[in-house]
Amino acid sequence: MRRLLWVGVMFMILVIFYLINPLGRKAEQGDDFLWPEIEPFRTGFLKVSGIHEIYYELCGNPEGDPVFVLHGGPGGMCSPYMRRFFNPECFLIVLHDQRGAGRSRPYGELRENTTPHLVSDIERLRKFLDLETILLFGGSWGSTLGLAYAETYPENVRGMVLRGVFTATQEEIDHFYHGGAGSFFPEAYDRLIALLPDPGIRPLPDALLQIIQGDDQAQSQRISMAWTKYEFKLSGLEIADETVNDEVDRYGPRAAHVFGLFENHYMANRCFLEEGQLFRDADKILKIPTILVNGRYDMICPPVTAYRLHQLLPNSRLVIAEQAGHWMGEPPIEEALIAAMKSFE
Repeated sequence: MRRLLWVGVMFMILVIFYLINPLGRKAEQGDDFLWPEIEPFRTGFLKVSGIHEIYYELCGNPEGDPVFVLHGGPGGMCSPYMRRFFNPECFLIVLHDQRGAGRSRPYGELRENTTPHLVSDIERLRKFLDLETILLFGGSWGSTLGLAYAETYPENVRGMVLRGVFTATQEEIDHFYHGGAGSFFPEAYDRLIALLPDPGIRPLPDALLQIIQGDDQAQSQRISMAWTKYEFKLSGLEIADETVNDEVDRYGPRAAHVFGLFENHYMANRCFLEEGQLFRDADKILKIPTILVNGRYDMICPPVTAYRLHQLLPNSRLVIAEQAGHWMGEPPIEEALIAAMKSFE
């Protein structure tokens, strides 16, 4: 019975990042951009601490150029959809779920769960797989983690493709939480704020985290669901409220709780980075070929951040995907990411 319950929970987690994106589902049904569906030739778990073991899977060509896929969130997971951005004949595709997320164990665990820990896990996985230099492919929070890894281990990185660039500055966090994005989605923002005991409390990440971790389980669940719906609403260029409610309700309260817990844990702690750290240390990655892809109308990670980073990196190329928001499944972003990866073949 316990095993069946665990399988059920994992299925619902998959729904949050697989079904949450109607454009991504459309893409998987067939388009001109994505590579065919493939299955892993190897899966496993890697013990990375006394508490955590991370799930990983290998796809594509075992002798190909290794590319590490860094999922979003924090608290997200890799999905079969993410395997389809890479030529399986050219690349060894390495996907893993970050600590406490997705299929990694224990699920929802925040202890020993910081950005330096996640960076260390990438390096541990690289060594475990006996790989030399790697490509990094990350979106949203995955772009943050990719930059943090590259600036820590620049000698190990052959190139980067980063989407929806987020560098965890206070300006970016304030935009997402404190009215910047809300000025474009005022009704979605007000629905979230109205659930707080004190709608004027700031900073919001700290307040949301305190409620989600609080003893009032009903209130914790309301806030987790509201947070997830808020982010989902902001993610796509055009997503109806009915679609938001249906999809978030479908994957259930447990997955929403962990998603809200992880995102606000990281944002309340400023992603465990010093203010402006990823910009400050950009000189460490000047020689790494980098392609930055950002939706023109990305409300979660506005393109100004990618633009500023591009100005600091002479070996980078910036691609603004017109008529696109945040989700990687939107056709202009899919097309740009596929083209970016072809340039590394």
